[in-house]
Amino acid sequence: MSGKIAFVTGATGLLGSNLCRELVLQGWRVKGLVRSIDKAKRFLGNSGVEFIQGDIENVPAFAQQLKGVDVVFHTAAFFREYYQPGSDWEKMKRINVNGTIELLQAAEAQGVARTVFISSSGVIQTYPDQPATETAPYSTFADKNLYFKTKVLAEQEVYRFLETSKMDVVMILPGWMMGPGDAAPTSAGQLVLDLLRRKLPGVINGGASLTDVRDVAAATVKAAERGERGGRYLVAGPLTNMKDIALEVEAISGVKAPRIEIPDGVALAIAWFLEKVTGLTGGVNPMPLAGIQSLFEKASLSSAKAERELGATFRPIRHTLKDTMLWYQSQGYL
Repeated sequence: MSGKIAFVTGATGLLGSNLCRELVLQGWRVKGLVRSIDKAKRFLGNSGVEFIQGDIENVPAFAQQLKGVDVVFHTAAFFREYYQPGSDWEKMKRINVNGTIELLQAAEAQGVARTVFISSSGVIQTYPDQPATETAPYSTFADKNLYFKTKVLAEQEVYRFLETSKMDVVMILPGWMMGPGDAAPTSAGQLVLDLLRRKLPGVINGGASLTDVRDVAAATVKAAERGERGGRYLVAGPLTNMKDIALEVEAISGVKAPRIEIPDGVALAIAWFLEKVTGLTGGVNPMPLAGIQSLFEKASLSSAKAERELGATFRPIRHTLKDTMLWYQSQGYL
């Protein structure tokens, strides 16, 4: 049993909730920062997590709760730009960049020895002919995708912080995460729901390094125990295309997958149009432009370092999809 105390930000999020469960399973005492106690009770009520109500936009309000904590796990982030229209650049920068550095400073002031910061694999420049590693430069695409851009800026702030700080910071760069507990849902969870509800007219010729969130959570705990100070670890599953995801969902559920492949230009035009319409109406865009563009990148990533140093493993996509569907069923989404 670990007996250590963890403080997890974004505890009701997809990664945060799975990370809380993994930590409890491994004998940690867990404090989870949540904006809504009601939501926390609904999704983490039986987990043994102590809920701390608070917000990354106001770190001083919960800073005292960091006293006596061994490791801070910072999973909270604002990613509206990635999934929905409407430029929330100032808010996104305030939470993802300023909030991160304020949290690190508060944690150090309270004597926390180590923080694991969740960045994104979207900051990595990928190549069409080989899987990219942590040594790749920052992605040029990150300039267009404001969520990825805040993660680049946050990483740069972390490096600056480490120059003058005694605290350890380790960074995890997850792939496109999917799995049970996706209450929001994120774009991956929404894709599964849309396929099950037969809401998609076709699939695009895109793909991403689909990664089970539970595999990311397990690697994140290991990063707290043995990740190198200032180290970055890509934790991303194999590149999986959208057609394969749709066919796997069909194989598991029996719900027919869309057979039409939407040409790239058409998909971008539809996404752009929906962006404009939902931007005006305030609705939800089923095809966010930034999301479609990132799927067209078909980013192939190597997790060799995380496998070697953190013992990261990746379960088959069928297991992930099946468990995601069962979770949505159990929660009344379908």
